[in-house]
Amino acid sequence: MTTRVIIVDDQAMVRAGFAALLAAQSDIDVVGDAPDGVQGVELSRRTHPDVVLMDVRMPEMDGLEAARQLLAPPPGVTHRPKVLMLTTFDVDDYVYEALRAGASGFLLKDAPPADLISAVRVVAAGEALLAPSVTRRLIADFARQRPAPRKDRASLRLNGLTPRETEVLELIARGLSNQEIAEALILAEQTVKTHIGRVLAKLELRDRAQAVIFAYESGLVAPGSGS
Repeated sequence: MTTRVIIVDDQAMVRAGFAALLAAQSDIDVVGDAPDGVQGVELSRRTHPDVVLMDVRMPEMDGLEAARQLLAPPPGVTHRPKVLMLTTFDVDDYVYEALRAGASGFLLKDAPPADLISAVRVVAAGEALLAPSVTRRLIADFARQRPAPRKDRASLRLNGLTPRETEVLELIARGLSNQEIAEALILAEQTVKTHIGRVLAKLELRDRAQAVIFAYESGLVAPGSGS
């Protein structure tokens, strides 16, 4: 199955370089590119890509607003692509907000070519590109700057989880990979994946990235708490 991709970035050389790299893969089809968020949204609505590579900072409309429009489309628009944010810095306010809006993760622009190709495939498969090694640093840093979590509605949603599912969600938020969660809870890795799927379904979350944010904002995990 071929993954359809568009690239939205205000730097022509970045768009051309990424397009050439991705188009060389037999399972990836670059169906267009755009220099800003406005044109990116229009292109996405017209070409229906599976994955949008979205720069964070652009003229006309930044990547955050463009991601919001693609991930929460107006009535009558049914297509919702996966959005992978491109950024120069590994910790960025816009990235946090984009993850909250439903983006599937972020990638540094200077990442190795193999990482870009892998990222597109991972996101297209429905996984979040939020590496365990940076989860706490990315989410906790921003959560620490935000108001105390509102636990009323979120607590009601947490109450729908089993004790084991709550444990799994907490460990996701602390930056553990599926394998590390399996080792911590003495479970098979496939069982962990099953628990994660149930957590996402019960909390009506799109992917692992949103699960991490929910865990912090609901108060299940406190910013800066230990692993």
